[in-house]
Amino acid sequence: MTTLVPPGWSIDSFRDKPIAQDVHYEDAAALAEVTRELRTLPPLVTSWEVEKLRELLAEAEVGKRFVLQGGDCAETTSETRASFIVNKLKILLQMSLVLIHAGHKPVLRIARMAGQYAKPRSSPTETRDGVTLPSYFGDLVNRPEFTAEARRADPALLLRGYQHAALTLNFVRTLAVGGFADLHHPEVWDLSFFERADLPTELREQYQRTTDQLSEALRFMEALGESTVEQLTRVEFYTSHEGLNLHYESAKTHEVPRRKGWYDLTTHLPWIGERTRALTGAHVEFFRGVRNPIGIKLGPKVTPDEVVQLVRALNPWGEKGKIVLITRMGAARVAETLPKIVEAVGAAGLRVLWITDPMHGNTQTTASGIKTRDFDDILQEIETSFEVHERLGTVLGGVHFELTGEDVTECIGGGLNVADLDKKYVSLCDPRLNYRQALEMAFRIARRMKDSRRK
Repeated sequence: MTTLVPPGWSIDSFRDKPIAQDVHYEDAAALAEVTRELRTLPPLVTSWEVEKLRELLAEAEVGKRFVLQGGDCAETTSETRASFIVNKLKILLQMSLVLIHAGHKPVLRIARMAGQYAKPRSSPTETRDGVTLPSYFGDLVNRPEFTAEARRADPALLLRGYQHAALTLNFVRTLAVGGFADLHHPEVWDLSFFERADLPTELREQYQRTTDQLSEALRFMEALGESTVEQLTRVEFYTSHEGLNLHYESAKTHEVPRRKGWYDLTTHLPWIGERTRALTGAHVEFFRGVRNPIGIKLGPKVTPDEVVQLVRALNPWGEKGKIVLITRMGAARVAETLPKIVEAVGAAGLRVLWITDPMHGNTQTTASGIKTRDFDDILQEIETSFEVHERLGTVLGGVHFELTGEDVTECIGGGLNVADLDKKYVSLCDPRLNYRQALEMAFRIARRMKDSRRK
């Protein structure tokens, strides 16, 4: 364990493995030039931030804190604007406030932000009116317009994605330093909440009560001289994205001074998707060699043995806070499939953080061909996941959402029905919870957390 590099691994060893979801770049010289430039540019995150996150995830593994991970299905560079960034952070803050109050534990916020520009697709091509072109793989790869030029994989977009990620992170850090997220004064950063006419009175009042009660509790703790109150009220944001494009990820993976091993400095928490988690594939090969904590998306077809092998491959030294298993089974299948996986991981003596992603297993298509998700299905998968872990004596340590702080109409339930979907459906990929749905979901999870505490 002297080098913290697994046997046989190098920064380029993934290139000898099959790359799932790979895209074809016509101009190899241009790709090489862009990746060379990326290697010379400053990192987006730091190794000490990565190490701090691993410490916090280790606490979440044993139930000492709860993880709220959320953000866009696929970020677009056109939304690198102050209002969009603020609204994303605000909904995560407001949801976390509700969860802190209910769970009586700190909430770790991890945003799908500043890098979620690449998106896996079920098919490499798309056909419209008899014309077949490459699918849109996100702003890191190509463009959404249905033209041959737009759908061409463009290496310059790797650099553009880096630049927009840097701009986003710079603004997020500026907000944090400026006190935007100080929980001592939640009444300050929630003012715009009350301007939203679409929120029902009951939800507004419930949120106001939560804000008042938490503020009063913090003041009481400070009056007693409680030293840990500073830790509770200091809000930190970490970033995450699917490590899909290995040209991008490898270009920003470096050794750093005074630390052993290699760090992927595009994000704090990269994850491997359901379509790229093959044990013999390039993504597992690449990420088994980085020091970051690694998320692994697990769908209903994964076998218990596969999960055990994945965890061992990606965490060869059995470190705490290293592996985040993000289960996405679907409301109809979670009760059947999740227990077998949880039991296998426990029997193998592996320490992981369990998180539920109730979005991806519950996608449906309407009669008119619109992709959507049902609020009740999402909630059911969360509640069933809580039940499974409680029954087996393990900890459900967090939730993973595709959501937005905007008033979109992409998921049904929580005040929307199928007829509402075409009012403001703006996602280029998957449907997201809107502002009201996300906040209401937080209160429903909070209710479940309170029940768990009583038990």
